[in-house]
Amino acid sequence: MFSFMLRSASHQPSAAFSATAMVSVLGLASFSTAARNAEEPKVALSPKEFRSFKVTKVEDVTHDTKRLVFALPTEEHEMGTTAASCLMAKFDLNGKPVVRPYTPTNTNDEKGRLELVVKGYPNGKLSKHIVNLNVGDELAMKGPFLKFEYKPNQYKSVGFICGGSGITPGLQVIKEICRNPNDSTQVVLVFCNKTEKDIILRDELDALQYMYPQFQVHYVLSEAEANWEGYTGYVTKELIEKLLPGPSNESFIGVCGPPPMMDAISGNKAPDRSQGELKGLLKEVGYTDTQVFKF
Repeated sequence: MFSFMLRSASHQPSAAFSATAMVSVLGLASFSTAARNAEEPKVALSPKEFRSFKVTKVEDVTHDTKRLVFALPTEEHEMGTTAASCLMAKFDLNGKPVVRPYTPTNTNDEKGRLELVVKGYPNGKLSKHIVNLNVGDELAMKGPFLKFEYKPNQYKSVGFICGGSGITPGLQVIKEICRNPNDSTQVVLVFCNKTEKDIILRDELDALQYMYPQFQVHYVLSEAEANWEGYTGYVTKELIEKLLPGPSNESFIGVCGPPPMMDAISGNKAPDRSQGELKGLLKEVGYTDTQVFKF
């Protein structure tokens, strides 16, 4: 069962952030300005064919998650992604292609590079391959593929419930909102993890919250240590009502995480990967199918 216990109202962001996090956040404004001035963007990805991209940097994000930076053909190329979209990555395992969706963690305005943050799951055929890539190795990718089109000020408030590596689709939309000075949408993220060391991209999320008052992040740990000051347990109806924007045509809730979490909060997608019926806690709170999106 998904239960929940409160230790404190919220986890406050740290005053110090990593250099990588600050560069990522501070780069939003400058990259967006340059991109808008471009006449004919050079797009590196193609939704029609897989193209290979070389790894230029690999770094640890957590004990089981890595950030990989891939070079685009030139410094003038952009990925071609929009919020909210993903790409498909592929490699051959024993002569058979393994294909999985991933969401880049950098914005399309950051030209010349494509960044993936990937958690190496023990049984994940492609994720294990990706986290073992080294500088100079290549990965085949194609896209982007639009999941839904986000428009500035489309909603008064946007909320996300993400678990583990499911943070990446939410982060893409969060960055899209924060980097646009004309978008006044309020954003709340409820980020669920097992332990504190499992929190992916925490420095970057804290930096975003520090720099953009319209964004709030709340961490929930299912196995927190005694000195943890955030939320503990699992997401409940009470937590959703406390932290997220309420059911309304002016609000939107995005959900992305492992199947058990999805099942409890929103219901999983249908077998054909369509949205399927809204179930779980979000339905109990009163949200409708049109107010929730399952990534």
